Amino acid sequence: MIRLQHLIGLPVLEVDAGKQVGHVKDAWFDEHWQLGGIVLDAGRRFLSSMKTVLWNDVLICGEDAILIMNEASVRKAEPAEIQRSFYTGPVRLKDLPVITIDGEQLGRVSDVYFNEIQGTQIVGYELTDGFIADVMEGRKWLPVPSDPDTVMLGENAIIVPAGSEWLMEPVAASDSVIGRNEP
Repeated sequence: MIRLQHLIGLPVLEVDAGKQVGHVKDAWFDEHWQLGGIVLDAGRRFLSSMKTVLWNDVLICGEDAILIMNEASVRKAEPAEIQRSFYTGPVRLKDLPVITIDGEQLGRVSDVYFNEIQGTQIVGYELTDGFIADVMEGRKWLPVPSDPDTVMLGENAIIVPAGSEWLMEPVAASDSVIGRNEP
């Protein structure tokens, strides 16, 4: 599994030429919260639009870099096209409250996890109750239920099934990976 925040800041390189085309600034999702692609730092040439790479065009998502085939994988996108993202879109996952159907808030989204496969959907959330709680108790990891239809990813909150609080696992705020190196 990959932590989304681990991708932020990674260089994006072309395999064909070994040329760096930018750094990851954000990730965006489609209306079903499938990972759609990454947003690159735009630079001055793209003041009114964004540079994006579809997740299907990512060849390798490594520890230290993301590899794409060539510069043709980099596309312009208007900000209005990127509706759901982690940091920058109109609907942002970062800091969304996660609430059970019973009305109990489990925390706010600090990070999301997804598999490396193409078209992947979010598989878990890292939740925070704030800085002091992170220091005192650590963050919690909530896996997405096996039936994704039981989770409502809305504009202002993520609604999860009752009893989801029992699925949460403790995670130290400094952990960079959950589930990595597991069979």
